[in-house]
Amino acid sequence: MSTFWSIWISVIVLATVFGCWWLLWATRKSQPTDKETDRTTGHSFDGIEEYDNPLPKWWFHLFSATCVFSLGYLVLYPGLGNYDGLLNWTQENQWEKEMQQADAKYGELYAQYGDVPIPELAQNEDARKMGQRLFANNCAVCHGSAARGAIGFPNLTDDAWIWGGEPERIVETLHQGRKNAMPAKGLMPNMSNDQVEAVVNYVLSFSGRERDAELAEQGAAIFSQGCAGCHGPDATGNPVIGAPNLTDDAWLYGSTYEWIKETVTYGRQNEMPAQEGRLSDDQIHILAAYVYGLSHRDDD
Repeated sequence: MSTFWSIWISVIVLATVFGCWWLLWATRKSQPTDKETDRTTGHSFDGIEEYDNPLPKWWFHLFSATCVFSLGYLVLYPGLGNYDGLLNWTQENQWEKEMQQADAKYGELYAQYGDVPIPELAQNEDARKMGQRLFANNCAVCHGSAARGAIGFPNLTDDAWIWGGEPERIVETLHQGRKNAMPAKGLMPNMSNDQVEAVVNYVLSFSGRERDAELAEQGAAIFSQGCAGCHGPDATGNPVIGAPNLTDDAWLYGSTYEWIKETVTYGRQNEMPAQEGRLSDDQIHILAAYVYGLSHRDDD
């Protein structure tokens, strides 16, 4: 924050505190003494008169104490521009302190599962409950509380995995996160609108839904040039680079003609944030087991 804005904020804060204090004392002096209890403001309505009695002493002193407390708070804690306060308190330091306390308290609970293989851990009821809470706090905002995903966010309960669903791949995904992008019109940036129509029909033909069989036939050659480099010649995808399988019924951005055309025309951008640094290795291990178990419930 610049010096100007720091001073500006400090002046406003202090003027507000002292202004409230001055207003309290100024109105106090203009009020009648405690012995005068029948003085009115002269305002009357419907037989009800408005009296002008002083504040109760306890109320007046409470207001005064509030002003004193606010000044003490501003000395100890940040609140006056760039001034850090005598205690040097920050939200970040408070968060780190609480995280250290949580690690000390719960670290042993997570550590007891650190060496258990993920397929085995996925069947442990206690570990599942811990994983479910970790998922709710860190993953559900994107993938949904039931992990069934949404447009642009993968469903984690099926067997369609963009980056691979093996335990080690899930752990890798959680640790490092994922960044993926499909360029507009694939590897053929000069693809014409007619060619886009053809390749969309070709992709739809994998499930027998093409609008025009002739266009779908033309789209095969275009797909080979502009799309097969990532999705493979058979369009079954490539988990190594995060290229989805186009022959199944799991579509990240919708499988209708309109959705696929939009994807081919404009491309897509995706990013999953890394959990490394936010969660411990043991927490990631348990979370990976929970996610793995979502699509392997038949193993029970």
